[in-house]
Amino acid sequence: MREMTTLLVVAAGAVLGLALIIVGLRGPREEETLEARLAELGALDRLHTLEEIELSLPFTERVVVPVLRQVADFVTRLTPAQTIDRTRHKLELAGFPYRIGPAEFLAVRYVLGTLFGGAILAALGPANLPPFQKMLLIPVVALLGFFLPVIWLGSRIRKRQAEIVRALPDVLDLLTICVEAGLGFDSAMAKVSEKWDNELSRAFGRVLQEIQLGKLRREALRAMADSMDVQEVSTFCAAVIQAEQLGVSISKVLRIQADEMRVRRRQRAEELARQAPIKIMIPTAFLILPALFIVLLGPAAITLKNSALMGMF
Repeated sequence: MREMTTLLVVAAGAVLGLALIIVGLRGPREEETLEARLAELGALDRLHTLEEIELSLPFTERVVVPVLRQVADFVTRLTPAQTIDRTRHKLELAGFPYRIGPAEFLAVRYVLGTLFGGAILAALGPANLPPFQKMLLIPVVALLGFFLPVIWLGSRIRKRQAEIVRALPDVLDLLTICVEAGLGFDSAMAKVSEKWDNELSRAFGRVLQEIQLGKLRREALRAMADSMDVQEVSTFCAAVIQAEQLGVSISKVLRIQADEMRVRRRQRAEELARQAPIKIMIPTAFLILPALFIVLLGPAAITLKNSALMGMF
């Protein structure tokens, strides 16, 4: 009983630490209203001392975030530059979730690895297990905590890329309509950025901002393609850049790209439809059929059992 209580306490501590890290890295909520922001600013205006201002901040901003930043500074000094660059690229592919940087992400990995390792070490202390099993479990659980953020980041990357692939055909259709109506390509991208609020429209907005700051359009489009690592987007950007360099009509290029994207979307839908029977087979075989057999054959089995018992007497 005592060992079970210790395990529950340690597990609760590890979960609480993970929750504090996630909440501390989250940015302000998008649904936060203007009235709430004005109320917060008004509350800050009524504070007079630095101590009151610091105490008014949430616990995560006062404690968790500063600790993570200190760990991030320490990790940055010890981590090779190539590792930081690879981490930054993966975060870029994920859209920089919660506005976390590469140093903070690496700090979260080390902190979670330490928390998981410490939790399992404290849990296995009073447990009656052979020393070999304890020495084997501690690094395994610590590595699980260390690689858990990587698994989460990979999931965010796949989710973002899938959202971009779904939105691309409609975006290309709108671009084609706008350009054929007489708008320039930059104005057409602005229309896309205004009409939708998804990963692709936000990327178009960043391209326009970079162009306004003096960056060449082809460089901004290449940077957008690199930040997504989606084959369809890379093909679209390469076609637009080539049309600009060769002087080809951009409307024709967009029309060809839009038609091709619609064909690819139909092919993906057909492929998913062909995979559906295989995916349905597993839950049907292991969940639905056993329950159906129990409902149909259960009463008959009970009747046979009762008949056999009556025959014995």
